[in-house]
Amino acid sequence: MARHKLSHAGNLVLDREGLTKLLEDHQPTVALVAEARGRGMDVLINALAIVEAAHRRTDQTRLAWLLSGLRISPISDKEAKAASTLLIGAGLHGHKYAIDAAIAEMAVRQQRPVVMLTSDIDDMKKLCGDPVRLIGI
Repeated sequence: MARHKLSHAGNLVLDREGLTKLLEDHQPTVALVAEARGRGMDVLINALAIVEAAHRRTDQTRLAWLLSGLRISPISDKEAKAASTLLIGAGLHGHKYAIDAAIAEMAVRQQRPVVMLTSDIDDMKKLCGDPVRLIGI
């Protein structure tokens, strides 16, 4: 991962891949999260990304420890409706992109600046637009 300049304050959002990389102790991702925290940024994850990332071989103890250091954003009917609006606006279908839309909705409503670590730059760009700076992982 190339070196990325982060802002002071603001928010760093992780998608499923961001959480997966933390679980795997992927050093560039770990370093970027540590840098964000050092700059006073909140590190957030949508509750649905946890569901998407977990599988039978997930180390539950490590997952619980990592999540204890993240701000977990729940999804209510209000957020679900806003995510649906993003999907429609991006021309995407909920069956394939529902969780991405929920993560994008959470990201766009955060205090700026917002940076997202994602493995899906193209779709997240469609969903988030310009308010969220995307970093590929």
